[in-house]
Amino acid sequence: FWWWKPLAAAATADASVPLLSCAQPPLPGTGEAIKVWRLRWVGRQRGGQCGVSIQDDDGEAGERRRGIQSVEIGFKVLDAIAAAPGPVSLSVLAQRTGLSPSQTHRYLHSLTATGLAIQDGRSGHYDLGPASRRIGIAALGRFDGFARADQVIPELVTEIRWTVLLAVLGAAGPTLVRWFMGRPPVITNLGIGSVLPLYHSATGRAFIAFGDQAELAELLHAERGMALSPQFAGMDGRTLDVATIRQEGRRNMFVRMEGRFIPGLRAISAPIFDMQGRLACCVTAIANAAFADGDDSHVATALKATCRRLTEESGGIWPG
Repeated sequence: FWWWKPLAAAATADASVPLLSCAQPPLPGTGEAIKVWRLRWVGRQRGGQCGVSIQDDDGEAGERRRGIQSVEIGFKVLDAIAAAPGPVSLSVLAQRTGLSPSQTHRYLHSLTATGLAIQDGRSGHYDLGPASRRIGIAALGRFDGFARADQVIPELVTEIRWTVLLAVLGAAGPTLVRWFMGRPPVITNLGIGSVLPLYHSATGRAFIAFGDQAELAELLHAERGMALSPQFAGMDGRTLDVATIRQEGRRNMFVRMEGRFIPGLRAISAPIFDMQGRLACCVTAIANAAFADGDDSHVATALKATCRRLTEESGGIWPG
C-alpha cells in the first residue's frame, strides 16, 4: 500500500518519525486552523515495540489552537472599547484591533447581544454594557490588592535583592504596612507601622509627587513648620518646593533620595494607582553601602514595572 514504504522506513528508526499532518478546517472569519494533528511512527528497535500514535501539534502555537480563538478576538474588541476614554466608533475599533470593519461589526453584534457592549442609537458609537460593569464590579470586589502585592513584590526582591517596603497614607503621614527583606538584609529602626516624613524620605516625596495635594496640605504645613529641625539642615527652598518635587517625580515616575532620612541608606519609591487614577500606595526599595550605586538604574526600572503591573492588575490607571 501507499503507506507501507514510510512505515517500513520508520520501523528501522529508534525514534518517532512524522508521517502525516492534517488540520481541521478554519473557523469562519478567522483564517486559521484551530487544531493540528500529527501522525507519528513510534519505533523502539531494541525494545521490540512499535506502533503509530496521533499527537497534537507541539509548542505554543499548538497550545493556542486548543483555545477558542473567536473568544480571544471578541475580548480584543471589548478591551479596545474599555481602553477608549468614551464611546467609540466601529471604524476606530477596527483600526485598534487590526480587524476588518465587517469582522469588527460581527463581534460587536455578539457583544451587544450579551450586554457586554451597548450601541448609542444616535451616534452609533459603542461603549461598555451592563454585563461588563457587573463583571468589573465583581472582579474588583474579589481583588485584594495587599494580598496580590504579597505575591508580586517578593519576585521583585528576588530580582533586585534590595529590601522593599509598602506604605499607605495614614493620619500621621506615610505609614509602612508591608516589609519584604532583601539579601543581604537592611537593618534599620523602621518596621511595620512606622511613619515616614514627607519631605526627607523617598516614600514621603513619592506621596507628594503623586498624591492628592489637598489631602496632604495639613501634613505638609506641619512638617515644613519644623524649620529648625536638624533633619532639614542643608535643605534649600527648592528642595522643599512641592511643585518641583511633583514635576521631577512625575517626569521619572519614581523618586530617589540618599542619606537624608537615615544616613547610609538610599531609597527609590514608585506609585501604585487605583481605578480612578488616584495614588493608592507607594512601594519603596532601600539599600545600604553593600549594594553598588550602579544598580540604581536597574532597580528603578524594575520597581516601576512592578508598580505598573500591580496598578493594572487591580484595574488602576497608570499615567501616560
